[in-house]
Amino acid sequence: MPVIRKSADLRNNYSEISDFCHNYKEPVFITKNGQGDLAVMGIETYEEMNGKLELYQKILLGLTQIKNGETISEEKMMKKIKKYAGL
Repeated sequence: MPVIRKSADLRNNYSEISDFCHNYKEPVFITKNGQGDLAVMGIETYEEMNGKLELYQKILLGLTQIKNGETISEEKMMKKIKKYAGL
């Protein structure tokens, strides 16, 4: 169940909202004039979410490349990896 707070709560109860975000690793939705306005979350939660999004985008790119036949052999890939790593 999402946690929804008024914008005044963000100003008046910042520590409480911050503690909730860090302890439960969930966003708090802030309303302004009764309408959704912001989603507030801890930086750790944001970084984890953003990391997952980047991973999903890379997986999708890989699947698209496979579908389009844009692949190379394991041997060629290992050569590229060794060259990149300076081996």
